[in-house]
This record gives sequence, structure tokens and C-alpha cells, in this order.
Amino acid sequence: MNHRIKDIELLRGIAVLFVLFEHTRFNLFGQPSEILAFIYTHFGFWNGVDLFFAISGFVIARDLIPRLNRSDSRESFFAIAAKFWVRRAWRLWPTAWLWLALLLVATVAFKKSGIFSSLQVNLEGSLAGLLNYMNFRVMLKFGHDELGPTTPYWSLSLEEQFYLLLPLLVFVCRRRLSLVLIVLVVLQFFASRHQSLFLMLVRSDALLLGVLLAIWSKRDSYRRLEPVFLKSWKWAGFIPLVILLACLAKIGSPQYQEFRFWVGIVALISIVLVWLASYDADYLMPDNLLKRILLWVGSRSYALYLTHMPAYLMSRQIWFWIAPTDTIFDHTYNLRLALTAAVLVVLFSELNYRFIETPLRARGKRIADRMGQSRLQLQT
Repeated sequence: MNHRIKDIELLRGIAVLFVLFEHTRFNLFGQPSEILAFIYTHFGFWNGVDLFFAISGFVIARDLIPRLNRSDSRESFFAIAAKFWVRRAWRLWPTAWLWLALLLVATVAFKKSGIFSSLQVNLEGSLAGLLNYMNFRVMLKFGHDELGPTTPYWSLSLEEQFYLLLPLLVFVCRRRLSLVLIVLVVLQFFASRHQSLFLMLVRSDALLLGVLLAIWSKRDSYRRLEPVFLKSWKWAGFIPLVILLACLAKIGSPQYQEFRFWVGIVALISIVLVWLASYDADYLMPDNLLKRILLWVGSRSYALYLTHMPAYLMSRQIWFWIAPTDTIFDHTYNLRLALTAAVLVVLFSELNYRFIETPLRARGKRIADRMGQSRLQLQT
């Protein structure tokens, strides 16, 4: 059974917090305070997405690829792939569609403020989110057209494109899969992505490194290189965790945009974190209150990903109602906006996780299991 690894969930929590903080710029705060302006200038948290990608590649591939490799025929191979696609679709798509629909409703209901953007922009964004081509929409419109609050769906679209192709790549490459993945990682590492929006929005090196780690985790050398020295002191793993996260935040700064290996190093730092987490030995952080909080955040990471933009915009809408007419929402409103958004983010994500995401995941599993039973009955 593909059980959850606590340190992986910890990293999920940290990754989504990176993303949530990055998106406060422009979407929540109209005018940053001096402290926020300093952080935005000298650090960047967009690479929480790449940490997500590395986690995703590892977690999915460590279960999927062995099952694909155990198939004894083309039919059984694609039956396994189909079950994977069905489970993934049920887990992700209906929930994403719901929040796209709610954004459209908010756009119409709160048209007067304009906080949720225009109906046309959100219709275009909803279609891109629905059909999983948001990264290409961003690519075509970035810098000259308004993108709207559905923009974060670009990373979900990229993941869906990747996992549609991954089983096909496994089928074609078979024993040469690792070599092909390494070549793809190296090509992306040396690409000049700071000059190409296309390469930035189809980047898959962190995903590929996650898949490679999953493949390596089945080999003896993976166990021989386990960092057991981190067991010598209860909080030993906290030191590399803090250092690597600080490196991620620093290299995410706009100051490094012209550095050719900018995104490649982000992918490498991300996969080192996932490697340390992958041993399921609490190497990154021992059990404590902070870890339990981050584990809760990690378990709700998809819900937080989907709901944070609606929560940010709804926070602004609430203060638009409360504040006197013609109020300028400068930095003096930031604390009020942040506290309101925090409450809404927690509320929206918890409701989504309990009553939408979890039941739909269970339904997708039941459908995939029935597919497997139907195939078995046909064979007998």
C-alpha cells in the first residue's frame, strides 16, 4: 500500500505556504509595507510550485511505475494506466471545476467592485482550467492581457499534461526510462529558461527528478546512501531543512532572474529535500506541535491551492463593503486583509477537503477498482 510519509506531507505544507505567500503580492495586498516590500524584493516563493512538482513526481511514480512494470501484456499495461488516469481525474478535476464555477459566480455577484476581474477574463480562464491548458494561456497573454484569478491553475494544467504522458513514456522506453529521464533533466538544466516563457511554463525537471528518485528508491544504493547520521540528534534534520528552504527562498528572488541555471538549481534543491524526506524516518523534523500544524497544512495542500485566490479576493471584497467609499487600501489595511484572508483560507480549505475532495477521491477509487474487477471477470 502506498502509505503517506510524514516528512513528505511536511514538505507539502511548506510548499503550499510558499505559494500562498507569493500570491499575496497584488492579489491580497494593494500596497506592501516596508517589510513586505523588502521580502518581495530579496526573496521569492514562487518555487514552492517546483517543490510540489518534485514531491508529486516521487509520490506518484513510486507506486505507478512498479505496477506498470509488473504488467504482462499491452492490455494490462494500459488497464493500469487507465485506472491511474481515472483516479487522478476524480481526485482533482471536479474540485477544480467547482472553484472555477464559484469564481465565475463571484465575478457576476460582485461586479461593482471589480475585485474578481471581468466576466470575459474569468470565462477564458475557466475554460483553460477546465481543459488543462492554463499554462499555454498564460504563455500567450502574459505581459499584455489581464490573466485573472484563475492563473494559478497553470501548474495543475502542467501536472495533468505530464501525467497523461508519463505512462506512455514508460511504455515506450521501458528499461531505458531512467536514461531518457536523465537526458530530459540535463537538457532543461542547461536551457536558458529566464529568456523563455514557454520553457518556464512547461518546465518538468522537478517532476522528472521526483520520478527518478522514485525509481532509485527501489535499489540497494538508495538504502546505502541513507543519511542515518541525522538520527544522531533529534533536531539534526531541522538544520538542512532550514538551510535548504532559505536557499530556495533566496534564489527565488527577482535578483537572480538572469542567472541561466536559476530554475535548474531550484529543482535540485527541491529534490534534495524530497530525498531526505523519502526515507520516512522523520529526518527533517521530529514530532512536535509545529510539525503537526504543517502536516495538517500538507494534508489540505490541494484544497489550499484551489481556495487561496478566492479567499484573498473575498477578503478584499469584505473590506470593500466595510470601508468608507473611495477608501484607498494602502499598507495600513494589510493586517486586516491578512487576518480576514487567513480565516477564509482555513474555512474554505477545510470545507473543501472534508465534503468535496475526500468523497470524490473515494468515489474515483471505487470506480477504478470496479474497472479492475470488470477486466478480471472478462478474462475468466
